[in-house]
Amino acid sequence: MSLTDDLRLIGEQAQEMIAGVASLEELDAIRVAVMGKKGSLTAAMKGMGKLAPEERPQVGKLANEVRARVEAELEARKAELSAIAMQARFAKDAVDVTLPGRGLSLGTQHLISQIREEIEDIFCGLGYIVADGPYVETTWYNFTALNAPADHPSRSARDSFYVVDNAPEGKEPLVLGDSDVLLRTQTSGMQVHFMEQNKPPIYMICPGTVFRPDTADANHLPQFNQVEGLVVDEGITFGDLKGTLDYFTREIFGKDRATRYRPHFFPFTEPSCEVDVSCGVCGGKGCRFCKNTGWLEILGCGMVDPNVLENCGIDSERYTGFAFGIGVERVAALRYDLPDLRMLMDGDMRFLRQF
Repeated sequence: MSLTDDLRLIGEQAQEMIAGVASLEELDAIRVAVMGKKGSLTAAMKGMGKLAPEERPQVGKLANEVRARVEAELEARKAELSAIAMQARFAKDAVDVTLPGRGLSLGTQHLISQIREEIEDIFCGLGYIVADGPYVETTWYNFTALNAPADHPSRSARDSFYVVDNAPEGKEPLVLGDSDVLLRTQTSGMQVHFMEQNKPPIYMICPGTVFRPDTADANHLPQFNQVEGLVVDEGITFGDLKGTLDYFTREIFGKDRATRYRPHFFPFTEPSCEVDVSCGVCGGKGCRFCKNTGWLEILGCGMVDPNVLENCGIDSERYTGFAFGIGVERVAALRYDLPDLRMLMDGDMRFLRQF
C-alpha cells in the first residue's frame, strides 16, 4: 500500500472514530492517537522523506488536507460534546423555582438564660445592681469570709472541686487552708468581693454558674446557676427581707402564689430560713408534685451574720443586711412543672422549643 493510500485510510478511520465518540475524554484520546507525536498521521508524514522528489508535493498536499480535515472534525465534535455536557449539567443542577423555599428557624435563648434575665430584671426594678465574679475562688472568699468553720462539710475535698488535689494517694484529703483554690460552689464569694470594694448602702445581686461534685439526677446537677442577692444598709430588718422575697416570688411565679418561711441554718446568715411557695399545680391543696404538702421549696435566705460584715471591713454595729440565694434551674423546674432537671441540659430541641 502506498503512502497516499495510508493517508486516505488514516483520514477515514479518524472520521469514523470521531463520529462515534461519546465523551470529551475519549475525543482527546483519539486526537493523541492520530495527531500526537506518536500518532498514526504523524508517523505517516515522517515517511515522506523516502519518496521521490517529484512525488513529495502531491503527497504533502494530501497529508495537509487530511490533517486539516481531522482537526476540523475534532473541533466540531468537541463543540457538540461540550454542549451536551453543559445541558446535562444544567439538567442536574436545575432548580424548581415553584418549590417553596427552605426557611431558617430563628434561634431563641435557652430557658435557663430566660429565667436568669427575668430574675435580674425583677431586682433591677427594685434598684439592685448586677455584679459578676470569677468562677475560680480561694477558700477565703468561698468559705471562711462567709463564716463557714474549718470543719464544715462543704469545705471537704469530696464536696468541692479543688483545683489542686493535695491528698496523698489512697489517703483522706488534707485539711485545706484559706488560700486553696477551687471552682466556686456558690456565688456568695462575689458578695465578699463587693463588700470589700464598696461601702454601704449595698443592694446587689450576683448571678452566675457554680460547681459541685454532685451526681446528676432529677434534682441535682454538678453545674448549675445561682442568683444570690445582698443588701447592707442602716436599719435593715427581717421585714425588709420578707417584703423583698414576697414581691419576688409573686413576680416570678404569679400574683396568686403564697410564701412560707421555715427556720433553717446557714453559716453566713443569722437568723436563717428557707422560703417555700404554694404549689401551682394544686393551688396549695396538696398533690404528687408537692408531695401532698401544698408547698415547694425555692430558696434560702437570712440576715447577714455580723461576722461576715466584720470580715469584709463593715461595722456590724452600724449596718445590718440580708442575703438570699436562688437556684435558676430550680425556679425553671417549679415554674414549668419539670420533673427532671437534666431535661434542661440534654439539648433536646423538641423540649427547648416549648420555651
